[in-house]
Amino acid sequence: MKKSLIIALDFPDLDETKRFLKHFQSEKLAVKVGMELFYQNGPTIISYVKEHGHDIFLDLKLHDIPNTVKMAMRGLATLNVEMVNVHAAGGSRMMEAALEGLDSGTASGKKRPLCIGVTQLTSTSQKQMNLEQNIPGTLEDSVLHYAKLTHDAGLDGVVCSTHEVMSIHGRISDQFMTVTPGIRNAGGQMHDQHRIATPEQARIIGSDAIVVGRSITSAKDPLQAYIDVKAAWEGIRC
Repeated sequence: MKKSLIIALDFPDLDETKRFLKHFQSEKLAVKVGMELFYQNGPTIISYVKEHGHDIFLDLKLHDIPNTVKMAMRGLATLNVEMVNVHAAGGSRMMEAALEGLDSGTASGKKRPLCIGVTQLTSTSQKQMNLEQNIPGTLEDSVLHYAKLTHDAGLDGVVCSTHEVMSIHGRISDQFMTVTPGIRNAGGQMHDQHRIATPEQARIIGSDAIVVGRSITSAKDPLQAYIDVKAAWEGIRC
């Protein structure tokens, strides 16, 4: 899913998802299925999206003891999604167990899903991290620490904000995937995000994939909004 524009399907049910995806019958999309949609609809939503030819980032942010995560990932691997994730705060052994589960659950001859680690949520401010998580230092320090932990555990990349992308690529590896949510059109509302960027900024900074939600899903014309964001992300002049 490198260099992907991933649309966040932040809908409560299958019916709303179907209505939205009808706008894209001629497009092959990369989409994010998160907790709200998956927990209320289960594998049915995955089957529907895959039947329509779209790639899926299953964003469940697993964080538990290593064996529980291993067995959960073993099951998720059978869904044939392209990417899954865990919280890097779960530690290196948990992340290694996640890969073990994915490897054992992936059918012979098929490629296992990419697995990435969540560093700090883009809704997290430095004040919140310092006071509530009791983590000293800067957000960038924390993100880089988690990114290195994730890389050393063998995962494929991280979820981070655009603010940390250049440091991650420079200090860890330019081949280590950076997936950046918090993407808004210029002048767009922040909503519950703190560390945001435009698609153009994400491209220039070097994000490997961006996650875009309401800028597309809440637009009056979702297809045109998608085309506009995609053009900005790819550096195409319309």
